[in-house]
Amino acid sequence: MQRLWLGLGRWAKMQRFSQQSYRTAAYIMIEIPNYSRRPSVGVRVGPITIGGNHPVVVQSMTNTDTADAASTVKQVQQLAAAGSELVRITVNTEEAAAQVGRIRGMLDTLGCRVPLIGDFHYNGHLLLTKYPDCADALAKYRINPGNVGFGRKRDGQFSTMIEVAIKYNKPVRIGVNWGSLDESLVVSMMDENAKSPNPRSAAEITREALIQSALLSAARAEELGMRRDQIVLSCKVSGVQDLIGVYSELARRCDYALHLGLTEAGMGSKGIVASTASMGYLLQGGIGDTIRVSLTPEPGGDRSKEVVVAQEILQTMGLRAFTPLVTACPGCGRTTSTVFQELAEDIQAYVRTQMPIWKNTYPGVEEMTLAVMGCVVNGPGESKHANIGISLPGTGEAPAAPVFVDGEKFTTLRGERIAEEFKALLNNYVVSHYGQGTSPASAH
Repeated sequence: MQRLWLGLGRWAKMQRFSQQSYRTAAYIMIEIPNYSRRPSVGVRVGPITIGGNHPVVVQSMTNTDTADAASTVKQVQQLAAAGSELVRITVNTEEAAAQVGRIRGMLDTLGCRVPLIGDFHYNGHLLLTKYPDCADALAKYRINPGNVGFGRKRDGQFSTMIEVAIKYNKPVRIGVNWGSLDESLVVSMMDENAKSPNPRSAAEITREALIQSALLSAARAEELGMRRDQIVLSCKVSGVQDLIGVYSELARRCDYALHLGLTEAGMGSKGIVASTASMGYLLQGGIGDTIRVSLTPEPGGDRSKEVVVAQEILQTMGLRAFTPLVTACPGCGRTTSTVFQELAEDIQAYVRTQMPIWKNTYPGVEEMTLAVMGCVVNGPGESKHANIGISLPGTGEAPAAPVFVDGEKFTTLRGERIAEEFKALLNNYVVSHYGQGTSPASAH
């Protein structure tokens, strides 16, 4: 059992706390069954700490050409505004490396302080040594031991990247990916397995190769002088059961901070479901210190969707709070109108738009709960359980929408301006409940 600080939420209202005691208490200790965070060594990345019992960090990655500084800055800003606490950028060419320092400077000028991570493959050793501004501007380097170099060059090129990281006091993520796994290691392990009286399956050997590649590379980095609190590990695969198996074993064998993610998760609902199923299982087991949801965006789609999904995984599990979430019913034959669906979508979008302002002005607002319900069956009950909720009329019901605030009926809305009037009530609630003082800091 792991104790976490969470808002009073439903419990307080079910106990009929007075408004004053609700605001004074603000937070209680509750226990989440079967949750115990895996101990790990904390790694400092700019102002953010990964691991070491710090909150699980959300990160994302741009898909712009890093050589195009303006486009990259714009997308980094968008990702950071959506809630990405770390943003990774591709550094694959000299033109890209030459722009990294400028990108960092442009972001700083715009007041966007999100740490940048450089993603290196094949030629990272050359780019980091030739472009010191790039090496210095990045908050962390991602090194893939499967393609850092080949043959006799591998060790030297890996060593060069680690030495640059040490020189500039930068942490690294040693990120193994089964799509670019060190072939020589796999062949060696397959040959050894073939000689075994009880050979394992090819899939088992591949998973073991991922783990060994990460751990052996981390050990080599430490031999070169890198501290344990500068190393993050990842072993990414695209299969749900493979990810669970690999990370469960990796977590058992080390105390390095772990970057969690299902690589090439896919598009739309498939990518969201696969990422949630795999990472949700591991996070519930206390495994994972930073996560990235690798969604394939639709053509012209919003890259920041992966940030929203990552946040919602953590928030719906009760591990962190980022923004008020809307409880809404799925609809049935009692709700033939789409009014409640449109209002729920409108309110959720409105809240996300307001959060960049609210989070700096109204501490604790991310813990607020909202409900937009569609009929009399569960509508009033769910609305009473939320901080502020509305129960819209279902088919055949009176054209009235009662609004509940902290478990008590507050008013009834009617007419064509229900959405605008409910938003006004929501804004008033935020100002009156979160606008004075600072809520107790979350300990999770």
